[in-house]
Amino acid sequence: MADAPLILITGATGHQGGATARALLARGHRVRAMTRKPDAPAAQALAAKGAEIVRGDLDDEASLRAAVAGAWGAFAVQNTWEAGVEGEEAQGKRFARVAKAGGVQHYVYASVASAQRKTGIPHFENKWRVEETVRGLGFQSWSIVRPVFFMENFLGGWFKPALDQGQLPLGMRPTTKLQMIAVKDIGAYGVLAFERADLKGRAIDIAGDALTPVEIAAAISAASGRTITHVQVPIEEVRKGSADYAAMLEWFDAVGYDVDIAATAERFGVPPTRFTDWAARAKW
Repeated sequence: MADAPLILITGATGHQGGATARALLARGHRVRAMTRKPDAPAAQALAAKGAEIVRGDLDDEASLRAAVAGAWGAFAVQNTWEAGVEGEEAQGKRFARVAKAGGVQHYVYASVASAQRKTGIPHFENKWRVEETVRGLGFQSWSIVRPVFFMENFLGGWFKPALDQGQLPLGMRPTTKLQMIAVKDIGAYGVLAFERADLKGRAIDIAGDALTPVEIAAAISAASGRTITHVQVPIEEVRKGSADYAAMLEWFDAVGYDVDIAATAERFGVPPTRFTDWAARAKW
């Protein structure tokens, strides 16, 4: 283990970074987990599994240089909803440049499904520009993983308070299919991005299931033991809170993700988590 290539994970206490760190550790990889809060329970849980914990901030270049020192690989993820669209893009480009300068050989970037499709959604378009930076930096090898909408979003602040009151407020038509993925599946693909040669120099879109808002509400109802009803929030009301989020919902209705879930699962050997199974295990 001491001689194994070292993989640095950003966002190690978040959804994607945490899932990838846990999956890599379970496969016997040597992991360095970067976080702004090394003493946080999530960081300490990774330390207990064998990860090296380092303090790092995507807005602090000096901390990034220290974090990448000696790393063979890096998994990079940023968060629009924390940093803002411009801030996330700056973070993504900054970390990629620091990783290249610091000698990282294999770089894995967590983008978003359909980033390449000119969606017009701000937090999709900025990830595409980060992708272009990664491709242009001249890493020895790189991979890009593009997940769709997270199932875990339904446990977060956008949805959980309303779900507790029996409503699923989602500004989409009740008949629109939404492709989703469980973060543990993202972790599985994150591992493959470091292990499989056929993912080098390639971007892949990944998803686990596709349901309408009505079907999502029904699945949560069955899992939680209480009746949940989909409420189609007027898109102009959504726009008052976030033009970016509203643009994404409008795109879901008009176009939507296009992952071939069955073919991707067959090719890469990652069984897709179905939403009903995920919901049955979630803490509602």
